[in-house]
Amino acid sequence: MERLQKLIAQAGICSRREAEKIILAGRVTVDGKIIRELGAKADTNQKICVDGKPLTFDAEKIYLLLNKPRGYVSTVKDERGRKTVLELLGENFNERVYPVGRLDLNSEGLILLTNDGDLTNALIHPRFEVKKTYRAKISGVLTEEKLDKLRAGVELDDGLTAPAEIYRLDTDLVEITIHEGRNRQVRRMFAAIGCDVKRLRRIKFAGLTLDGLKAGEFRELRAEEVAKLYKIGEPD
Repeated sequence: MERLQKLIAQAGICSRREAEKIILAGRVTVDGKIIRELGAKADTNQKICVDGKPLTFDAEKIYLLLNKPRGYVSTVKDERGRKTVLELLGENFNERVYPVGRLDLNSEGLILLTNDGDLTNALIHPRFEVKKTYRAKISGVLTEEKLDKLRAGVELDDGLTAPAEIYRLDTDLVEITIHEGRNRQVRRMFAAIGCDVKRLRRIKFAGLTLDGLKAGEFRELRAEEVAKLYKIGEPD
């Protein structure tokens, strides 16, 4: 018997965190019974359904790297009818994958899509401090003193940020590396020092780069890339 959210992630529906939300929303049934408790357990011999669709546990693992353009949300579905990153995979792509982490509607760049729940959990878990690098175009006076505040950590409404690595590329262009995954974190960090982010592009995640992909393009990860990602969650 395993916790239900773990089984949902293993089946490639979503990450464990997202699975918890699905359970609480009453969208999961086990042998026909709606389950809303996060502590509920089941096994793969039972009929587990999400939104009425049975889970399967023998699907081939898929790992995609996508260069997300602006104007797409990093979700499987959007209740407001906005375009999702899954639409970029094309009508002929029928496999079930989901984004690892998120980029907001107006942000662009590198995002992973997979049906591997265990790997997703490792990549987004705060314990492993997976690095993400962004290129940000800034409006407002961007002094070294302000950048030093970001390098030390700034206070946001959900707490102090971890120190960031920042390199100035131009008067209004910087590269910033963080390992936290808070909502719209980079934009809020710059707002905390009195600057606005006019363009935000993630160029690196967990050692992966866009590797020449144009906006809207994607490719499968190579076996050695997947192996390196799995090492992130291994004990030291």
